[in-house]
Amino acid sequence: MEIFWEYARAFLCGGVLCLIGQVLIDKTKLTPARILVLYVVSGVVLGGLGIYKYIAQFGGAGATVPLTGFGWLLAKGTAKAVSEQGVLGALTGGVTAAAGGIAAAVFFGLLAALIFKPKSKS
Repeated sequence: MEIFWEYARAFLCGGVLCLIGQVLIDKTKLTPARILVLYVVSGVVLGGLGIYKYIAQFGGAGATVPLTGFGWLLAKGTAKAVSEQGVLGALTGGVTAAAGGIAAAVFFGLLAALIFKPKSKS
C-alpha cells in the first residue's frame, strides 16, 4: 500500500508542476522557452533556499524529474562543490552534478533529430 501512496504523491506533485506550466502557456504571453528557463531558475532558487528538498521528499520522481528538479540538482551540486573546492566549485559543481542528465538530453535530442523531420511552428 505504501508504493501506491508514493506513486500518488509523485503524480500529484508532477501534475501540479504541469498544471502551472499549462496555465502559464494559456494565460500569459510567455514562450515555452521562457517557461523552461523559469522552471529551471525556480528549482535553483528553491534549492538554494533549502525548500525544494522538502518538495522532492514529498513528490519523489514527480519533483525530481521535471525541469524544477534539474534546477534543484544544479543548486545542490554547486553548493556541494563550493564547500569542497571553494570558488572553482561554483563554476563546475552544477554541471558535474547534472552531467548524466545533460548527456542524456543531448543524446536523445540528436537521436530525435536524426529520426524525425523538424518543422516550423505555424
